[in-house]
Amino acid sequence: MSSYLASLKTQFQYYKTIAEDTIHQLPEEKLFWQFNEESNSIAMIINHLSGNMLSRWTDFRTSDGEKSWRNRDTEFEVTMTSKKEVMAQWDKGWTCLFDGLNSIANNEIEDLIYIRNMGHTITEALNRQLAHYTYHIGQIAFIGKMIQNETWQSLSIPKGTSEQYNKEKFEKGKRTIHFTKDL
Repeated sequence: MSSYLASLKTQFQYYKTIAEDTIHQLPEEKLFWQFNEESNSIAMIINHLSGNMLSRWTDFRTSDGEKSWRNRDTEFEVTMTSKKEVMAQWDKGWTCLFDGLNSIANNEIEDLIYIRNMGHTITEALNRQLAHYTYHIGQIAFIGKMIQNETWQSLSIPKGTSEQYNKEKFEKGKRTIHFTKDL
């Protein structure tokens, strides 16, 4: 696998972990909490991400990434009622994405695929999806932080600890990182 594909796979895994670390901090019922009628719950966002992943990465070489069986509007309706259902939907989408990623050969990354009848190289489609998924994962983390408030366990460098964090990093000397929580 090319360094680009390997890096991309690592980045997708990193952001998947950010969302999962948020979800694990929350009581089950909070996955369905909405700030107001127009906002989305974490469960809705997960349903949307999974629907998008399944649509984009199922038979992505031979069919349009916006599948006729996808009903995007229903992804933002309350359809799941338990954390088990939410996580099953989450895992289904990510499995489809990673299966797609693992099927791409280095010499295929410039091949043309279609999303809503618009041609993208596989590289462009992957970049588009990484940006889309991280946008929503940021929403998941933000909602989780709002819900947990003072009991929130930071997923990065906690407020007020940057100086100490940087001191520890610089004491270790230069090294290579691969998109872990050390970012």
